[in-house]
Amino acid sequence: MTPGHILCIGEAMIELSQSDAPDAWHLGIAGDTLNTAWYLRGLLPEAWHVGYLSRVGTGPFSQRMLDFLDAAGIGNTHVSRDPDREIGLYAITLKDGERSFSYWRANSAARGLANDPQRLSDAFSEASMLYLSGITLAILPDAARTTLMTALQKARQRGAMVVFDPNLRPRLWPDAQTMCAQIERAAAQSDLILPSFDDEATYFGDADPQATIARYHRLGAAQVVVKNGGGPMYYSGPSGTGALTDLVPERPVDTTSAGDSFNAGYLAAMLQGADSEAAIRAGHALSRHVIRHRGALVPEAIAAVT
Repeated sequence: MTPGHILCIGEAMIELSQSDAPDAWHLGIAGDTLNTAWYLRGLLPEAWHVGYLSRVGTGPFSQRMLDFLDAAGIGNTHVSRDPDREIGLYAITLKDGERSFSYWRANSAARGLANDPQRLSDAFSEASMLYLSGITLAILPDAARTTLMTALQKARQRGAMVVFDPNLRPRLWPDAQTMCAQIERAAAQSDLILPSFDDEATYFGDADPQATIARYHRLGAAQVVVKNGGGPMYYSGPSGTGALTDLVPERPVDTTSAGDSFNAGYLAAMLQGADSEAAIRAGHALSRHVIRHRGALVPEAIAAVT
């Protein structure tokens, strides 16, 4: 595929993660769609442009996020400034490699990322691929969510590819019914869906990964890849339908960004011509390296697969 412009949409936050030393914490920048953008930038040739669309404040922590994007080579032209709100924050605590989160994001500036229809239209007009998640939707007010859906529809009609990770986080929604309705609304505007089966089974009642694939195809997605928590992964799309049953699981140190990094590995391989099976293997390989380390962004993982 000819190198193009990938625009990831969502919320970046200050991340506090536990270090090996007692009572020591590491301060970083992360967020689900930003994590994917960061890994994409590390995996793709320089000819590809990877940008981020969000909204931040004007204080030092917001500036830290913009400086981080610059240093990573991720375009920040479409990160707007809010004079009244600041960047959000979350902390990760671990037990046996599994993560739990504490959030301070109720007044995050990113909640205003879709307030301006013209700004969205201008940003989307440059993109050959748009990437967002269920968390992107969850943080937005209803009107802004509608603005975002309209902009995605127009971009898709223009020829942009829309990639969507449902990333179901019920704590961010008023109730599960609203969450599921809005997830399916976004899926209907997407070309490629990257769901996680355990979440889909819990909240949509899917009996198996094939049911997840069938449901998203009915909503209009041309391609679906179902992540499966270390088990077999299933896919369906233009390059065929199948399952990978020989993927080697990894004992995690920290599962933070496991799905985000998989998505990046998959997309980077797909954009460079890999079929679904090869792209799944690439995403799985990256994710395995990521979960061997603490935190969301692991340079060693990119080095290991490139």
